[in-house]
Amino acid sequence: MKEIALKMLLGDRGKYIGIITGIALASLIMIQQPGIMISILSRTYSFITDVGLPDIWVMDPKVQHIDDSKPMRDTELYRVRSVPGVEWAVPLYKGNQKVRLSNGETVNSNLLGFDDATLIGGPAEMLEGKLEDLRLTDAVIVDQAGATGRLATPPVQKGAPATPLKVGDILEINDKRARVVGIALSTPSFQSMPIIYTTFSRAKHFSLNERKLLSFIVAKSKPGESPQHVAERIMGSTGLLAWTSDTFKEKSLDYFMKNTGILMDFGFMVVIGFIVGAAVTGQIFYNFTLDNLRYFAVFKAMGATDRMLLGMIMLQALLVGFIGYGIGAGISAVFAVAKKQNNSPGPGLDLSWQLLLGSGSAVLAICLLAAFISVRKVFKLEAAQVFKG
Repeated sequence: MKEIALKMLLGDRGKYIGIITGIALASLIMIQQPGIMISILSRTYSFITDVGLPDIWVMDPKVQHIDDSKPMRDTELYRVRSVPGVEWAVPLYKGNQKVRLSNGETVNSNLLGFDDATLIGGPAEMLEGKLEDLRLTDAVIVDQAGATGRLATPPVQKGAPATPLKVGDILEINDKRARVVGIALSTPSFQSMPIIYTTFSRAKHFSLNERKLLSFIVAKSKPGESPQHVAERIMGSTGLLAWTSDTFKEKSLDYFMKNTGILMDFGFMVVIGFIVGAAVTGQIFYNFTLDNLRYFAVFKAMGATDRMLLGMIMLQALLVGFIGYGIGAGISAVFAVAKKQNNSPGPGLDLSWQLLLGSGSAVLAICLLAAFISVRKVFKLEAAQVFKG
């Protein structure tokens, strides 16, 4: 009976391809849209991930997420260092500054300044130059996406490609000279702005005249100490807000989830993909079953039970579901690899096993729904119908 069920399915090429196409498109939407959403949301805390050495972040009590830095007094650093359980604590500057290009155009960039002595917080992967070169005069490091994108040297001739920044090039940050000493690889941020790394003291020099420039204090708990307990001690002793790295990531993610329409927009697309996939697949599969009712009637007349007929329909539905899902997942995987290899500044596509499992379950639900709609007609079929007409 299994072979007959497969011959029935493969014999009608038009409906067979139509069902697979419907499931493949539904799978593509249900994998691609959540994957892009996950990629975008992961950028909300990408800076925390890149600064991997500290396990505690200290900030102003009114800070809500990583991009909501509110400067503190420099003296707060010494108060944090004096808290029991803190192995070390260093300053960190994070702010938006204007960079002037050679053609006079200004570009908003994310300026990061970290401890002059230890360079904790600097980029983990250097593509050109060395991290230690930041101790040179006017030195800055630019992320690869910014160097090849918005900070690239504008072309002299109209229509010509821009020239990527390279080591030795000169920038102007708030009308102050900065020399590129390295190109780094960083995780794209939610704001998608170029990232410029430098030392904390030089970041204060580049910044506009402000009284307070200490954005964050990043600290490390002593061995054997719980980062959560140390963070609570810091809050109790200083009155500042202290979160572990994981908690800070969660807070930043929650803020963007609640205060932007990302979840609703992408969720709507996923629901539409499921509905369209279910409607197309269910309709075509139902029509396929109607076209083959006479064969099912013959099987009933020959003594086939409802259970056997159900098995035939389920086999047909699961086969097209497996093939369609494989095509949709394969296209999504190709898209994800292409985005990663091209190092595109736009959102990528994160394919986790949870996402693939969830989308696969949705496709299974579509196939079961299509089979349920079709099998009802078969169960009501009378064996004597084969002898009518």
